[in-house]
Amino acid sequence: MFSRRLGEVVAVSSKWGECEVLEVICEEKLTQALNYVPLTGRADVGDYVMLNTTAVELGLGTGGLHFVCLNLTRPEANSQEPGHIMKLRYTPQQVRVLAVEEEASPYHGIMKEASSLMGMPVIVAELHSMLAPTAIALKQKKPDVRLAYLMTDGGALPAFFSKTVYALKKSGFICGTITAGHAFGGDLEAVNVYSGLLAAKQVLHADAVIICMGPGVVGTGTPFGFSGLELGDNLNRAAVLGGRPIAVPRISFADRRPRHRGLSHHTLTALTVAALVSADLPLPVLDEEKNAYLQQQITAKGLAEKHAVYTYEGLTLSVLAGNEDLCRTMGRSLTEDPDFFLAVVAAAHHTALILEQKLMDLPVKECTQSHLPW
Repeated sequence: MFSRRLGEVVAVSSKWGECEVLEVICEEKLTQALNYVPLTGRADVGDYVMLNTTAVELGLGTGGLHFVCLNLTRPEANSQEPGHIMKLRYTPQQVRVLAVEEEASPYHGIMKEASSLMGMPVIVAELHSMLAPTAIALKQKKPDVRLAYLMTDGGALPAFFSKTVYALKKSGFICGTITAGHAFGGDLEAVNVYSGLLAAKQVLHADAVIICMGPGVVGTGTPFGFSGLELGDNLNRAAVLGGRPIAVPRISFADRRPRHRGLSHHTLTALTVAALVSADLPLPVLDEEKNAYLQQQITAKGLAEKHAVYTYEGLTLSVLAGNEDLCRTMGRSLTEDPDFFLAVVAAAHHTALILEQKLMDLPVKECTQSHLPW
């Protein structure tokens, strides 16, 4: 199931949040390993560590690191953290957290009564790379907004693995992080997405929330074998709780794979099959040829009949200027995949209009007819 090797720490090269990047000698080669301090303790030069080497052996991208399983030099640890909810349950690294809902939580009373998002915009994305540009663009358009991030367990499970989350919190682009399901390490821990959404509203007092998985999306080239299909499920969850679900579409004309041209087949599957509710679908106006391609997809899949499709002209990537280092997707930058990021900016722009009460609820058909210029 996994490969493990013994390594010796020769340097701690960098740190962010609760992560340490270690320089390790493993099988007489210098390599890097990621150490999660809350799980395996801090490491130091000379420590011998047991490594999970599976991802490197498979040649994976975002997950292509060794991970410290156990510090053999400092094997003992005693958690004094409060809470009795277990995440990573029934695995050797199960962790104890204080869930926002449980009786020992200072927010238990609030969560016991919480039942509605009261129309709060819920921005639903399928890729972690959509988080930063959404938060940055929304903050530029509405500087006083309180945007919370709800991280699902569809990708990386520790929130502190994400350098993006660390940077967004440090810069004030998000007001806090909630980790739901088996994801852990957020400012608040939630048992599931429903209570995570309610905690964003009632505990973090967010004006809006963005929900997506952590880094490390899984795809198989099949219609349903994709972790980002949770986009549809999360739209449903937001609607059930009385939120306003906003879908962030995955659009690209830079991806060489035909199934991802225009609206990705993953987005189309999520919106047509997995989503059982009507959601807002903001789109950027691109050039004539690209608009025609998108319109053909919308028509073929009946998106305008099911969802409230809005289009926005004049959007630019200038709102992301100065934060280009946080804006990359599938290895591509703003200039290499501008349409992807314009779609994200469209979602942020749409959310800002809702928060400014410039965009009121309309019947789906009225929305689609009024906002589709193509």
